[in-house]
Amino acid sequence: MNKSEYESRFRIRRLKLGDTIEEFDCGDEDLNDFILNEAGLYREALLSVTYVLEDKSDNKVAAYFSLSNDKISISDFESKTEFNRFRKQKFVNEKRIKSYPAIKIGRLAIAKSEQRKHIGEYLLEFIEDYFVVDNKSGCRFVTVDAYVDAIPFYIKNDYQFLNNDDEDKNTRVMYFDLVSLL
Repeated sequence: MNKSEYESRFRIRRLKLGDTIEEFDCGDEDLNDFILNEAGLYREALLSVTYVLEDKSDNKVAAYFSLSNDKISISDFESKTEFNRFRKQKFVNEKRIKSYPAIKIGRLAIAKSEQRKHIGEYLLEFIEDYFVVDNKSGCRFVTVDAYVDAIPFYIKNDYQFLNNDDEDKNTRVMYFDLVSLL
């Protein structure tokens, strides 16, 4: 499907306080539990905001993602030299600050019935465009703690590893530079 086909079939809606999702199954219990039981609690505590991709015909949730504020900072790197290398690579005018604003994709899940239909790519494009078009919050990067199984998906969508400190972990910190869309 192309963007207009997604937009004709689905809508993206930000969950409001008090909204509940009754049914969702992406095949991952942790991701299911978040949308069914925890998304509202995170919203009330001002920790994240969750968006759902709903089928316009029946309001069934096809996918969801949650976003929270993040940063890429000097503490994310093993040494100041490594951070300076990252900074010089990304900022031509050498913006000398110790952290750079980012938005974190805390969760991203696609219902089993909708998997393998490129909805994940559509959602990443939506998120990236959301922060680039009209520069909604002065955000330079999108970050994600990608499950090992999801790493190929993020690489395919131009996300990069932030560092190599987490090579042997269950998740890897990855980022996308929003300036690449300008």
